Amino acid sequence: MADTSDFRNGMVIELDSGLYSIIYFQHVKPGKGGAFVRTKLKSVMTGAVLDRTFRAGERVQEVRLVRRPLQYSYSDGHLYYFMDMETYEMVPLSGGAVGEDQLRYLTENLECEGLTRDRDVLSVELPQFVEQRVVETEPGVRGDTAQGATKPARLEAGAVVQVPLFIERGDVVRVDRTEDKYLERVSS
Repeated sequence: MADTSDFRNGMVIELDSGLYSIIYFQHVKPGKGGAFVRTKLKSVMTGAVLDRTFRAGERVQEVRLVRRPLQYSYSDGHLYYFMDMETYEMVPLSGGAVGEDQLRYLTENLECEGLTRDRDVLSVELPQFVEQRVVETEPGVRGDTAQGATKPARLEAGAVVQVPLFIERGDVVRVDRTEDKYLERVSS
């Protein structure tokens, strides 16, 4: 057990039968009344963010999560199968555990991290920067580069990002998946 004086960013606590990571906290001592702690909590399972206020000294259950290397193998349409890189076991996960925003960047053999509790994988975190092949984009118009023009491009896992006009179908690009932002062309 931990109390509010132990709070720190990144700490994971169990609250209302769910796991939440503290992304922000502030100790407040008003002139009248007791002290309290304002927090922003992010659900480990769903990624939903909520605001919660705790009384100073209130006790909460701290949870230790371990990061394990995983590699995405395949999907059967309902579940996504990852190989645990330490034990070589297959770990089936639902789309919710992977995260809807991350599914757009999930490709075979992609190495990522799994958050585990007691050897059970709770969620998966893809790397921030991924390299994917462009499968669909319009041809760039020659001479239309005065303002650093961009065009939409669909990547192999389904994400659509804005890329410069010189990017063509078949090029491999590096993308910041957290911002859906093109970074550079890796190869053509």
